[in-house]
Amino acid sequence: MKDKLIALQEEALQAIKQATRVKDLQDTKVKYLGKKGPMTEVLRGMGKLSAEERPVIGQVANEVRSAIQIAIDEKQESLQAEEMQRKLEQETLDVTLPGMPQQVGHPHPLTLVIEEIEDFFLSMGYTIAEGPEVESDYYNFEALNMPPDHPARDTQDSFYITEEFLLRTQTSPVQPRSMEKQNGKGPLKIICPGKVYRRDTDDATHSHQFMQIEGMVIDRGIQMSDLKGTLERFAKEMFGEERDIRLRPSYFPFTEPSVEVDISCSICQGEGCSVCKKTGWIEILGAGMVHPNVLKMAGFDPEEYSGFAFGMGPDRVAMLRYGIEDIRHFYTNDIRFIQQFNR
Repeated sequence: MKDKLIALQEEALQAIKQATRVKDLQDTKVKYLGKKGPMTEVLRGMGKLSAEERPVIGQVANEVRSAIQIAIDEKQESLQAEEMQRKLEQETLDVTLPGMPQQVGHPHPLTLVIEEIEDFFLSMGYTIAEGPEVESDYYNFEALNMPPDHPARDTQDSFYITEEFLLRTQTSPVQPRSMEKQNGKGPLKIICPGKVYRRDTDDATHSHQFMQIEGMVIDRGIQMSDLKGTLERFAKEMFGEERDIRLRPSYFPFTEPSVEVDISCSICQGEGCSVCKKTGWIEILGAGMVHPNVLKMAGFDPEEYSGFAFGMGPDRVAMLRYGIEDIRHFYTNDIRFIQQFNR
């Protein structure tokens, strides 16, 4: 049996030497060391040996198995190295070829306008305040002088989640939230950018979800002239030094008096054209003096403090500034449209 084991070893080593692929090597391993291989058969026959022969043959069998396994491992390492070398030779790269161009993203046009508006007001001492997009009915309406039976609620067709909570219809709720944190003490100068939601039919000038930026100043002695001066400076910053503004009487539940703010048309320079509907003016935002009820509900004494507030749509500002006729372009993510605003 010893001679049989030695012959088996020589046969296996020769087969291992002739293997040219890793798969052939694995087949050789199974053939000689597998459960149905000759080594297993030899070991099963050891029970027929005498007590003296059994340890001798057992030692030889272990040496043969070990020699075959070592040869297989060495051959496998060699074959894998050869295979890797072949792949490297076949898959060589020409490093002198030009690389693939990489497209680099850039801010969305709305982001550009919002950041510019924020920078302007930050330079004037304002801070940026934020609030939840899922808002309570109290902050979205009641704290802004719109009780449950107020007719102004009908003008804002809202997405209600429950009877108490809704998707905010404006960023104005951030204002009473910020005022309450002041504990009735001024000054307060904030702008509140963010998304708002209304049940509206999407068309060229309307969207069910759009951006707003509200602003508010609360302090002693704040007057309408402060509001006008602030908005005048804003209009010139955003649309050019030659722009003028005008204030038209209007109505908002949370301001008194209230105004609509127009800028002189940049297309016709105030002469009248199709863009400004022959008026020479284009509406850009609403504003007014903070209503005493809003001050009182937020903990401020309206006899001691006054303030102004304004609200604008960055979407509209961007449309006017860049001559965009359809608000839907901002939200369809057409890369051809967005790439026009790379700065």
